[in-house]
Amino acid sequence: MLRNREIKIFCLIVILLVAGGTIACLFLYPDAAWLLLVLSFLIIFCFLLFTFRRYREIRRLSAYLRQIAKGDFQLDVRDNTEGELSILKNEIYKVTVTLYEQAEALKKDKRFLSDVLSDISHQIKTPLTSMTVMADLLMDKSLPLEKRMEFTKNVRQQLDRLQWLVSSLLKLSKMDADAVTFKKEPISVKELVRRSVSHLLILADLKDQKLTITGDENAGFTGDFQWTCEALANIVKNSIEHTPRGGEITIRYEETPLFTSVSVEDNGEGISKEDLPRLFERFFKSSRSTKDSVGIGLAMAKAIVEKQGGTIEVRSEAGKGSCFTLRFYKNII
Repeated sequence: MLRNREIKIFCLIVILLVAGGTIACLFLYPDAAWLLLVLSFLIIFCFLLFTFRRYREIRRLSAYLRQIAKGDFQLDVRDNTEGELSILKNEIYKVTVTLYEQAEALKKDKRFLSDVLSDISHQIKTPLTSMTVMADLLMDKSLPLEKRMEFTKNVRQQLDRLQWLVSSLLKLSKMDADAVTFKKEPISVKELVRRSVSHLLILADLKDQKLTITGDENAGFTGDFQWTCEALANIVKNSIEHTPRGGEITIRYEETPLFTSVSVEDNGEGISKEDLPRLFERFFKSSRSTKDSVGIGLAMAKAIVEKQGGTIEVRSEAGKGSCFTLRFYKNII
């Protein structure tokens, strides 16, 4: 405490004042001089005692801050008493909690990034390995023409799959980084559904599936047409893939005073109760997923809808089909 310059200056000034006052009392009131001297030193002692306690608390706070700098956020300095030091302690504790939450968020982001990189590596590794094997086989001059055509077709399919995978990952990365600016434009749900399923009709025909579309032709909402179209297409594609040959897929849409909803219902294999909570996780593949499934489509659909302030829900039961519902809420003042 005595190392502080302001304390030294204060003590020097007080000593000079006490000495001057005592000398003056000796000349004016000799009997009161000793009383003044004793009282002055008692006041100085009390002041130094309280100052020492204050500086001791400050040293504790300094040690606490050093612990925080080392990454130890478990200390608790909250103080419910009154006073400036108590307020300072509580403010420092609030900052500590904020720093702890930020540190945990950074750790979570690092773990997430590590897991994503691992999953991406695995997803890309599979088609690359397949193409490498087929490329080696195509180098065989004695390979029959039919096999050569078959392997060439497989290589093209793997390339298309790889291109779709990279494109989807880039889109997800942009949304994670908030680098995508979603437009706010009037959208006709009828046109949205038509555009979303246009390139999927052949896939449904190949499986003899019936695709039914019904709803209010005037239904609409405000959002980004292209991105929402991709989200809906991913959901419809998922329903087609998990609905058996001859199955039925129904798309319904309506507009209410609060929101506009689009539901995609199928009578396919459904989703087990265990898989439902993780259905929209990236790279998650349920026990019923096909071997070519990557696990990105539904995750992307969810991200696109939620980035526009909407919600996406799913109701399903194993063996009884699934129903995905997208809701886009209106701006109500």
